[in-house]
Amino acid sequence: MTMAMTASQLRWGWRPPPKQQRRRVLPVVCSIAIENAQNKERAKLKKLFEEAYERCRTAPTEGVSFSLQQFTDALDKYDFNAEIGTKVKGTVFATDASGAYVDITAKSTAYLPLQEACIHRIKNVEEAGIVPGLREEFVIIGENEADDSLILSLRSIQYDLAWERCRQLQTEDAVVKGKVVNANRGGLVAQVECLKGFVPFSQISAKSTGEELLEKEIPFKFVEVDQEQSRLVLSHRKAVAENQGQLGIGSVVTGSVQSIKPYGAFIDIGGISGLLHVSQISHDRITDIATVLQPGDILKVMILSHDRERGRVSLSTKKLEPTPGDMIRNPKLVFEKAEEMAQTFRQRIAQAEAMARADMLRFQPESGLTLSSDGILGPLTSDLPPEGLDLSEVPPAEDMIEN
Repeated sequence: MTMAMTASQLRWGWRPPPKQQRRRVLPVVCSIAIENAQNKERAKLKKLFEEAYERCRTAPTEGVSFSLQQFTDALDKYDFNAEIGTKVKGTVFATDASGAYVDITAKSTAYLPLQEACIHRIKNVEEAGIVPGLREEFVIIGENEADDSLILSLRSIQYDLAWERCRQLQTEDAVVKGKVVNANRGGLVAQVECLKGFVPFSQISAKSTGEELLEKEIPFKFVEVDQEQSRLVLSHRKAVAENQGQLGIGSVVTGSVQSIKPYGAFIDIGGISGLLHVSQISHDRITDIATVLQPGDILKVMILSHDRERGRVSLSTKKLEPTPGDMIRNPKLVFEKAEEMAQTFRQRIAQAEAMARADMLRFQPESGLTLSSDGILGPLTSDLPPEGLDLSEVPPAEDMIEN
């Protein structure tokens, strides 16, 4: 842009400033305007803070919709004891690979580590059913000093419940199933009700070694339950003794095939090993037991005999066959009809025993019992007439022999 110059400007040699120099004046003016606006805003905010401070100092509850007592009551309602060992209710709102975040209405979020999420070993909290939205009771076990968050546990609560369950079962003198998980010089370690208990070798009834019992489930009774000392002592011998008392001759029990031998199969019936001899499997002849039974098969068997001193139990499926050969052709039918066939078998045995006793009593009138003409065993009665018999007409014994 050209510019007309006066004579005086030409005389004194004045020249217009370059274009860039003329533009530098505008930013300086804008900066001053912005700074003035910010100062006004700061002054306004300062005045507001001063007024708020004065209200808080002179009339702290003015304009508040609730009273100080209501505010205190609200704090008490959501306040809780954050000491270690305290149980609190909380809601899971997020999970990660290491645990779960729990809202317990505290000043900061609580955390449930993976190792404290379940009494069993798990790879992630979802395996224990811990998902967002779950509301549960937790116990406080620690505090994270970095952010003042609380550390929670479900595992501790589950352990307490397991110990309580074991104490109850001991009081009831109940028989429980446990899995043998380890063996050492002193005995076995078995898992019962999610707790690990010790079984001294003196309390093991089975003749098997510790290694042979590993990973097997066998019955136990509680000998000692002491949570404070973490002592849980079990007895297999006591449990077997009770089970043996229930093994009446002719009773039907359910068992599983443990092993197959050329002479028969060993059946586990509630922790007791019984022998199902090849001759007692079926009325039909069996040349290869493996064609009829396999380890792990579940079947019903009848108790034929029980030698408590030697610990031997003889079993039979032959007596439970509705028709001869059913164990080979239709073992499912034998399983379904087992109790019915056993009842029939026991009735036949009872009748045979009654007849045997009756025959014996025929020669022992001093017992006071006799068998009536109807086959009923009862008190000895006289069929003599009231006036008695005339023994004068009875011939001498020598005459009877001669006749």
